[in-house]
Amino acid sequence: MSNLDVGIDVGIDLGTSAVKIFTPGRGIVLNEPAVVAVDRDTDDILAIGSEAYRMLGRTSDRIAAVYPLRDGVISNYELTEAMMTTFVKMVCGNRMIMPRVVVCVPIGVTEVEKRAVVDALRAAGARKVCLIDEAIAAALGAELNIAQPYGSMVCDIGGGTTDIGVMCLNGLAVADSIKVAGNAFDAAIVKQIKQAHNLLIGPRTAENIKKEIGCVYPRDRLLTGIVKGRDATTGMPRQIEITSDELLEAMEEPAILICRAVQGVLERTPPELIGDLYEKGMILTGGGSMLYGMDKLLAKKTKLRVLLAFEPQLCVVQGTGAALSFIDAVTDVEQATSPLDIYSY
Repeated sequence: MSNLDVGIDVGIDLGTSAVKIFTPGRGIVLNEPAVVAVDRDTDDILAIGSEAYRMLGRTSDRIAAVYPLRDGVISNYELTEAMMTTFVKMVCGNRMIMPRVVVCVPIGVTEVEKRAVVDALRAAGARKVCLIDEAIAAALGAELNIAQPYGSMVCDIGGGTTDIGVMCLNGLAVADSIKVAGNAFDAAIVKQIKQAHNLLIGPRTAENIKKEIGCVYPRDRLLTGIVKGRDATTGMPRQIEITSDELLEAMEEPAILICRAVQGVLERTPPELIGDLYEKGMILTGGGSMLYGMDKLLAKKTKLRVLLAFEPQLCVVQGTGAALSFIDAVTDVEQATSPLDIYSY
């Protein structure tokens, strides 16, 4: 009987901003915003994923478009369960036997938060759930060999959290996770534009201008962009022109917090592993790592060679896919060398 006959295995990047799903042989089969639109009066779910994302900032008082995950963990269990049930069915169809799942979680989440993820996926139809630290998944997705007795370092800047890990022998030697990432940059831009220009904008507008001209290190040439919003004084529509230097000023604080977290991990890293990192450098993954100058800023602050992974925004989900090969670890020795935390019911 083939694997397809008994149900498929899936790797899931359960991100704050987006959910991505990987299946062996097919690659990434789903990439949807982690947004749910709900009727406030009846609690009925109106839309999930891309359709709900288009409603952000454009709903009536009766409809709420929300992210059911916050800072990498579940903040609304019911909406997360409904969202994952929809996404799993989109991938697996109406199979009698539902999939085994590898899903990533931020470093340092509590047992209660882990159990919430497991329960939500079990309710969505998974028959076996394995958890993997986000930094390890990112390293696997970036094709780092973390099984060898040599140090490797990854900094994954996602939507809700930044996860930093120094890995060796399929485990984390030193790690940290902070709740400063892509969403924090968006919030900083919203705050800066309100203070400097008295203009109110939403997080989607901030995200768009961040991708267009945002930077965390001075650009070689000045870029400009147009931002539209509501005048905080008159309440009327207004547009302004802003520069990349203004965004650099706005995004400086969260960028420095990420640098300090990376420095903190390096300060706790054993000397032998530091020597490995000095030779090999650090890999950047996650959508936030694509901000202009993030690699240059971290290289300046850490004195390490910093490399941006290929398709950094997909490394974590590809890493969960790579980790599917560890699901069948059954002996104590196999489980001891596996990067997975297995929850099987």
